[in-house]
Amino acid sequence: MTADIQTIVIGAGVVGLACARSLANTGREVLIIEQHDAIGTETSARNSEVIHAGIYYPKDSLKAKLCISGKEMLYRYCAENGIDHKRTGKLIVATAKDQLDALGGIEKKARENGVMDLVWLSQEEALEREPALNCVGALHSPSTGIVDSHQLMVTLLGEAENNGATLALNTKVTSVDHANGLYTVTTRDADGEEMSLTCAELVVAGGLHSQTVGRNFAGLPSDTVPPQHYARGCYFTLSGKAPFSTLIYPAPEQAGLGIHLTLDLGGQARFGPDVTWVDQPNYDVPEERRSAFAEAIRKYYPDLNEDALQTGYAGVRPKIQAPGEAACDFMIADEKVHGLNGLVMLYGIESPGLTASLAIGARVTDLMTQKGDIQAAS
Repeated sequence: MTADIQTIVIGAGVVGLACARSLANTGREVLIIEQHDAIGTETSARNSEVIHAGIYYPKDSLKAKLCISGKEMLYRYCAENGIDHKRTGKLIVATAKDQLDALGGIEKKARENGVMDLVWLSQEEALEREPALNCVGALHSPSTGIVDSHQLMVTLLGEAENNGATLALNTKVTSVDHANGLYTVTTRDADGEEMSLTCAELVVAGGLHSQTVGRNFAGLPSDTVPPQHYARGCYFTLSGKAPFSTLIYPAPEQAGLGIHLTLDLGGQARFGPDVTWVDQPNYDVPEERRSAFAEAIRKYYPDLNEDALQTGYAGVRPKIQAPGEAACDFMIADEKVHGLNGLVMLYGIESPGLTASLAIGARVTDLMTQKGDIQAAS
């Protein structure tokens, strides 16, 4: 039985596009299916646009490995393709002496991951760099940066299309079936018309919706589909001139990296994200969050004028773990996990997914072509 198309990628966020670009570069015929009317409108468009150094994640985890390799791939790709980006560096700050041990733990974890460029700064050295900062000490990460995520996605799509890939927008996947060695993907378009296509290879990079696809996948073992939880993160922007030239991160929190300060490529400062667990994805930014933001920000930026905080935007992170549970690794499930040849399911691809996107794309292509000694992980 012959497939209608060799490879289908479900999801046109940055990770789906990176997978499609990598697969198309091997000569595969690739179709990218996206339920919205544009690429990258969910998780990929609603984050800090930070290129992470790879310092927070457990040793040998996929997040650590793919962030570190992806960081170098991303800087190189941006330089080669004229994508706006900047190595801003960042300061991870202790605002009280009892947080210095936490920074020491971060440095230790970074070294275990092979990130050797962190530099300890005394209070005086940190304030010399950033006079508006309040801290008792800091770690400087020179390889952290920022990137224009939309420009990155447009470039990834363009390269994939130049190698024969096709994008189908406004196309929602309603079910998947596996039989006779092929995958039948059934979709519904904006007019309600259904269509089914068969493929030999399938990548599910659905972000917030990967588990939904998995639950509507005949032939996929249900016990290989992890739980789905949603963590909303709100952002506020700062009117006026940014008080810092470097990204500022407080000591990490359980579910995230705290309300940090990042800069966009135009130099505007923004604060976030916070963490609110929600039952369903929603992108509200409650006005009442302003005071809580101001309280958290003043710990490292005491001169903040709360009136200068403007409502920004919100993103929702696809979490595998429930509130209160330890953070989970990326889950890249291939045949070793679910027993189906030519299928890769991506779950829990949150931060540092943007940084790791090119490395994830390369990993998925390797899994499809069975190159190297690559293990699926959960």
